[in-house]
This record gives sequence, C-alpha cells and structure tokens, in this order.
Amino acid sequence: MQYRQLGRTGTRVSELCLGTMNFGGSTDEPTSARIIEQAIDAGINFIDTANVYGRGVSEEITGRALVANGHRDDIVLATKAVAGMGEGQNDHGASRYHLTRAVEDSLARLQTDRIDLFYLHIVDLTTPMDEILDTLDVLVKQGKILYVGTSKWPPTLIMEGLALADAHGLPRFVAEQPPYQMLDRGIETELVWMCMRQGIGICPWGPLAYGMLSGRYRKGQPPHEGGRFAKADIDTNSRYTHAAMDAVEEYIKLAEARGVPLAEFAHAWLLTRPGISSVIIGPRTEEHLASALRSLDIELTAEELAAVDEIVPPGKHVSDFFDGNVYARLRSMIQTEDEWRKR
Repeated sequence: MQYRQLGRTGTRVSELCLGTMNFGGSTDEPTSARIIEQAIDAGINFIDTANVYGRGVSEEITGRALVANGHRDDIVLATKAVAGMGEGQNDHGASRYHLTRAVEDSLARLQTDRIDLFYLHIVDLTTPMDEILDTLDVLVKQGKILYVGTSKWPPTLIMEGLALADAHGLPRFVAEQPPYQMLDRGIETELVWMCMRQGIGICPWGPLAYGMLSGRYRKGQPPHEGGRFAKADIDTNSRYTHAAMDAVEEYIKLAEARGVPLAEFAHAWLLTRPGISSVIIGPRTEEHLASALRSLDIELTAEELAAVDEIVPPGKHVSDFFDGNVYARLRSMIQTEDEWRKR
C-alpha cells in the first residue's frame, strides 16, 4: 500500500479508501466488519461513510467495527452531511442548524470524539457560503471535525468557498469527492487542474461506474441481473448507454491483453491520474475488496494509457456521471431552489 498527502494537508492517506455505502444494505454487518478488518490489515487507513447511507446504519456499523477492532485512531475517518435525513424542513441542507445537529448525530453513531474529514455531501444553494464556513469553523475549533471537504461541487463554488476562507481565516476545503472513471472523464476539463492548483485532494467515487467497468455488463446482452442498471433502458438511460457498452468492450480487450479482470484494470487506471489523493472503493463482498487490492500491483504502461485515451479521450464521457451529479442538479436549481432536496 502506498500513501499520499490529502491535498495540501500534512495528513497521509492510503491510495485506496474504503467506502461503506453498501454496509447495512447489500452487505450485512458481520461481512462489513470483516471487510473493515481486512482493509486495515492490507494497509488501508482511510474509511469513507455518510449519514444518509442507510439513514445512519452505515455509520453505526463502521463505528461498532472500529470500537471492536481497536483501530479507530489508526484511521482517517470521513463522513458527510447536507443530503436529506428526514422529512422536516431542517432535516437537510448546509445551514448552521442542520450541520451542527448532523455532526453531533454522526459522532454518536460512529462512537468517536471527532470526524477527521467532514464532507459537504451535495450543493445547497439556499445557505450562504459565509454561514456554511462559519459553522464549520466553530466545529473545527470545538475539535469535532479536523478537515472539511466537498462532494459533487462545481469548481466555481469551491473557489467561492476558498476565497471566503482565505479572506476571513475560515476552514479551507482540502478534498473534493467527484464521480470519475474511464467512462466519464468530465472532471479533467476543469476540476482536476483547479484542485491541483488550490491544493485540494481528489477522492473519486464510483471507479467501476456502477458495475459497468466490472465486466458484468456486455454489449448486446441483457443488463446484469441485480445490478444498478438491471431495469435500465439502454436507449434512454444517460449512464447505461450504447456508447458506454462499446467502450467497455474495448476496455475488456485491454484488460484481457494484460491478463487482469476489467475491474482491476479500471482501478489501476484511476491510480495513475493526476491530482488523486485516494480512490474510493465500495466493496459489497470480501472478494470485491481483494480484487481492488490486487489492482495495486498493476502498473499500466504508456501504451495502455494511450489506448484508454483513444477509447474515451481526456475530458470526454460516454456515460453521464459528472454532469448529472453536479451541473444538472444546479441547472434544476435555477428553476426551484428546493430541487436539491429530492436527493
């Protein structure tokens, strides 16, 4: 396992981050606890969760596992808030009211005295940036959170936050968590170089594009049973597309030529990308974790990287993850500020 700086901070994190979105859902608690233990044994020191994952269940499972195995202080523990946790008017958002409650609730579920990295999970245009950053400043000074980051934020709003932080001595964003993988390279147009210039670590999620880069979805075959796109219409879906399936077939050829599964090739590719602090993996099973760990031993050649660029060029996409998660949501907010509450 190699370790990288978390943006411009002095904290070092493993190049793979254990994502826990499946814990308490498709992955039961005993399996989740084993996955956490195996990840730590393999050198992973970065775990990512969120309050909305199972409405707190993922945090609870993660907290219990870290108490049981005694490794809490060996882990950089990240969680998130902003997305809806209830139906009440203040059960979502980045207001002082909601963020303060959300942090207290996450600390209790995680059974810890601090959140090492606290992400603003989605954009909230209804709360002024000064209220957001001032709230985070209070929480940092209280020792309840150490670092702050963003998830699915556009460069413009990240820069707005940085400008305000620098002008008033408020917490700076140190990490951004965007969707990024070989089928959608949209972050390369602006977000990557902005983050690199500003010292923000990129921690991408969805490295396998909801399973399309696992090799389980193939061109001309019915969608993978039980997968995210099991009932998707390839003619209308913005992610599961004909162009994406064409690209997958080409990527499979590259992986087969290398003698590795497509999933491991896809993880290895992300680890070569500039600006990446850590790649978030989301294993449902112990074998999924083992596969992700094997990708660390794959060193792609210049020829293989060039071949990937030929299939989906830098900055382009054949499956819409980045625009749909970032700009499409903002476009909808132009019509109604409450649109974001649907997520």
